[in-house]
Amino acid sequence: MENFNKEKYKRAKKQVDELKGFYIHSSIYVVINTFILVNIFLNTDNFWQWPHFITLFAWGIGLAFHASKVFGFNPFLGKDWEERQIKKFMDEDKKEMDKFK
Repeated sequence: MENFNKEKYKRAKKQVDELKGFYIHSSIYVVINTFILVNIFLNTDNFWQWPHFITLFAWGIGLAFHASKVFGFNPFLGKDWEERQIKKFMDEDKKEMDKFK
């Protein structure tokens, strides 16, 4: 039972660390991009220059992937897919073992 509690604690700690990492990542994204956008807006005549929007968008995609990993949202390979694959491989192993009985 003690090993079970240690494993449970380790998993919970890992999830908290991942969540903390995401919050740090998103905070840095907001602070840096706010600074860049305000700086460009105040110091240029043409705010709608495309390079900073490309950076914002690309970094936003990275942040979205980070969020999907942390919060377990994956429209392509979701939890159901993972469980189906595990069951499939376990069934295959069982069939292989049954051959030798």
